[in-house]
Amino acid sequence: MPAPPPQTQRPPLLPEPPAEDLRLETVMGALADPLRMTVARKLLLDSEEFDHPCGWFGFDRPKSSLTHHFKVLRAAGVIHQRQYGLERRSRLRTDDLEQRFPGLLALIAATGQGESPDPTAPRR
Repeated sequence: MPAPPPQTQRPPLLPEPPAEDLRLETVMGALADPLRMTVARKLLLDSEEFDHPCGWFGFDRPKSSLTHHFKVLRAAGVIHQRQYGLERRSRLRTDDLEQRFPGLLALIAATGQGESPDPTAPRR
């Protein structure tokens, strides 16, 4: 019988604020941008049990712009990020956000219903 494959270990998390230091105004400021709200909502509703690369979101934006948006989300405590070689992958901090701000995840899930799925599209 062949030996089981070795456990793959995930890289450590990039620097982020601890859960007890998350501030509502900082989190809401990060989520005020339509693209960043879309990232959070997609991670909440469509994410599987693994970290997602920027390309998974399907945004037609320059890499430098996406890097900025993901950095804002991480610095605010909305997402975890890990460095996999040259690629950063993200995951929503669902447990931390729900514990710190009960009901916030439900609001994120409800946001954007009936709107254009493209956060870069002009608002009407």
